[in-house]
Amino acid sequence: MEPQQNNPLHGKTLEAILVALVDHYGWEQLGYRIDINCFNNDPSIKSSLKFLRKTEWARKKVEDLYIEIIVGK
Repeated sequence: MEPQQNNPLHGKTLEAILVALVDHYGWEQLGYRIDINCFNNDPSIKSSLKFLRKTEWARKKVEDLYIEIIVGK
């Protein structure tokens, strides 16, 4: 198996990605950027992870936003 040197998500858990986004943007700004209920109505890491693990399109948006902040550093 080839190493994933160019993949910024390699080795990152969904929880670590979400925590980094919340630290960077806060729940309000994150809910503005990705308009999903688990970010806008009584947000928590646990409820957001539950939703993101079941919903591919939302997880993709979260991963893409994370890549934007990593590349922007």
